[in-house]
Amino acid sequence: MSRVQLALNVENLEESIAFYSTLFGAEPSKTKPGYANFAIVEPPLKLVLIENPGAGGSINHLGVEVADTDAVDGELARLGAAGFASTEERDTTCCYAKQNKFWVENAPNGERWEVYTVLADSETFAEAESDVKGCC
Repeated sequence: MSRVQLALNVENLEESIAFYSTLFGAEPSKTKPGYANFAIVEPPLKLVLIENPGAGGSINHLGVEVADTDAVDGELARLGAAGFASTEERDTTCCYAKQNKFWVENAPNGERWEVYTVLADSETFAEAESDVKGCC
């Protein structure tokens, strides 16, 4: 199973949770201070909300969640063969989850795309405070 991820910066997390819960008819899969994510079945979507006052209404980053590390590696090889530059991250903590992933670095408009799989839940947003901006 794979699905597109849309990570949005939001001004007010509680208002945004209420709006997207109604819009998609689903409750968040995970909520933490300043963070929520939804695993929407139809359409297949991982919606991530990151409270970021002053940046609300903008895209934080985009991604594709895949089933496992083999799928991450397969996409890394496919996109590398197509000339896409990337940065790999293994056993990293990001968005309250332990993940294996890579970031596509040369999107034509500068948007950030990640291809990732979740290995396990985490109680921390990122491995270190300095990683928070680069995480999600």
